[in-house]
Amino acid sequence: MSSIDKVVYMDNNATTRVAPEVLEAMLPYYSELYGNPSSMHTFGGQVGVKFAEARQQIATLIGANSEELVFTSCGTESDSTAILSALQSFPQKRHIVTTRVEHPAVKNLCEHLDTLTGHKHKVTMLPVADDGTIDLKQYEESLTDETAIVSVMWANNETGVIFPVAEMAAIAKSRGILFHTDAVQAVGKVPINLAEVPIDFLSISGHKLHAPKGIGVLYVRKGTPFVPFMIGGHQEHGRRGGTENVAAIIGLGKACALAGEKMAEENSRVKALRDKLEEGLLSSVPSAILNGHKTERLPNTCNISFEYVEGEAILLHLDRFGICASSGSACTSGSLEPSHVLRAMGVPFTAAHGSIRFSLSVYNTEEEVDYILEKVPPIIANLREMSPFWKGEHVGKVGGGQCKCSCS
Repeated sequence: MSSIDKVVYMDNNATTRVAPEVLEAMLPYYSELYGNPSSMHTFGGQVGVKFAEARQQIATLIGANSEELVFTSCGTESDSTAILSALQSFPQKRHIVTTRVEHPAVKNLCEHLDTLTGHKHKVTMLPVADDGTIDLKQYEESLTDETAIVSVMWANNETGVIFPVAEMAAIAKSRGILFHTDAVQAVGKVPINLAEVPIDFLSISGHKLHAPKGIGVLYVRKGTPFVPFMIGGHQEHGRRGGTENVAAIIGLGKACALAGEKMAEENSRVKALRDKLEEGLLSSVPSAILNGHKTERLPNTCNISFEYVEGEAILLHLDRFGICASSGSACTSGSLEPSHVLRAMGVPFTAAHGSIRFSLSVYNTEEEVDYILEKVPPIIANLREMSPFWKGEHVGKVGGGQCKCSCS
């Protein structure tokens, strides 16, 4: 980034800042309280007490029992563990149902299983509508006696669209099929009560809710068949070997407690900021398109396509003003291909390449929204001045068509 002082961070679906309260809770466990929670001595045992408290804080946020949580390194490990466990628990079942808009942690694993095993595993990737929503009837019809597991994200990381996972889990349950949801983007933003929905596996990633990177959780419902992914010592009751990342776990516990306290703010003040940003951009920039359902969406996420410009070029210009946003998933940012999520939604090629995701947090302000609304319209206008495709559409010279922007 260029040498400027102002930073407006609106890329919270990629990662979040560690909350000051979380950092404060973690620091003692890097210095004076460095004991191993599995040790028999008092010095390690006092760490174990705080460790158990953090486990309960996380369980409380999602309506689970603390013994149903398995600590992992990240959301990706949690996703892989759930899916691979189901396939090993039911080796006679080789069918997986997921969607075309999953995070690469699920999408790439499913594609890997399909190709690496010589199509031993069959994967059904369900389509979505143009607003990113899913057809429940089509989902139900995709389930078979061979289906080992369904893996559907709670909320999409690029568009924020929320899937009806409670209904989908109930349908899977009625067929005796395990259900996993990648809830990495949803936890802490929308209410989750696993005591009321028949979900078998749920994935969490700490760095999406103001905890540090390198810590995740896999919820495993009591009684669910489970095969460990990490084989080693007795940690996590034998479900995930390896010495626990104590400081990060304690930080995640604190972050979950804070998320519970701030969820109302997330769904009121943060949502209002998101709506102001969204409405301002759509009204001030011609040929800007909202990607995703208008209401069935996370309160912090806004994905807008600016036709006839490249998302990467927009991001570079935003960066000059200290504005941090994204053109899609951070896990695919090195690719020149348009977002697989937007392609699955049928977003036109001229728009898919110019998509920008703004994802807010409780640390964002109205002044920051105003700053973005000031900077973005001239950036888009300047980039379109250099685009022969935009000029062609604008003056009706491409293919003899008429102007498709809102100038008329």
